[in-house]
Amino acid sequence: MTDPILDHPTLTARYFYPWPNQFDDPFFVQGDGFRLGCHYRHISDDLPTIIHFHGNGETVADYLGDFEDRIAGLGANLLLAEYRGYGMSDGEPGLAAMLDDVRLITEASGVPPEKIIFFGRSLGSLYAVHGVSLYPKAAGLIVESGLAEPLERILVRIEPHHVGATMDSLKESVARHLNQKRKIASFRGRLLILHTQNDDLVSVSHAENLYEWAQEPKELLIFERGDHNNIMAVNSESYFRAIAKFLSA
Repeated sequence: MTDPILDHPTLTARYFYPWPNQFDDPFFVQGDGFRLGCHYRHISDDLPTIIHFHGNGETVADYLGDFEDRIAGLGANLLLAEYRGYGMSDGEPGLAAMLDDVRLITEASGVPPEKIIFFGRSLGSLYAVHGVSLYPKAAGLIVESGLAEPLERILVRIEPHHVGATMDSLKESVARHLNQKRKIASFRGRLLILHTQNDDLVSVSHAENLYEWAQEPKELLIFERGDHNNIMAVNSESYFRAIAKFLSA
């Protein structure tokens, strides 16, 4: 799945911030001419598996250590998904092209959909929400500081003519590939949305819209403290308490 507008080199250069880094025991997922350097902490087949998609300014390595230990302590396996060109992955990132990687990573996990929780932070919400649209029987969806209107964030970085598009053709590409409203509305599993009231990059209105579009059972948790990039650090105890409650449900 590629798109000449959403995968245009100019948009890719302005939206993604890939850099290489190394970590022990990568879980490689093979694509067509590239491989993704993910990390898979598998504890037990009896536990649910969280597939986590990070933000565009992060890598898998940022979630090793404390985050994975906290998730393990709550009773879940954790597969940290990596993007093309990031960390130990090769290839080139692309907004639309990487939608295909959601299926690659999910199938590589070997976990049945009904035991998978897709978790997306910021940009990663595009891929987590796409995950539940591909696997409507997934156990759950967690969205942290996520995007309801991707077009808004794209227009922060480019004007349509920068990618050889008109406003109408750009809107059409976003609607075809990144329709968050349609995708999240089709999901019938459990949903948890986490956001901060004072998010300085992605307005809390995105969280409110995602919540409105989604089906029950759903929960919206808006933190009064923190911003886009420190939501977890500033609200650590209540953040993980919410995830623990979600897992127990």
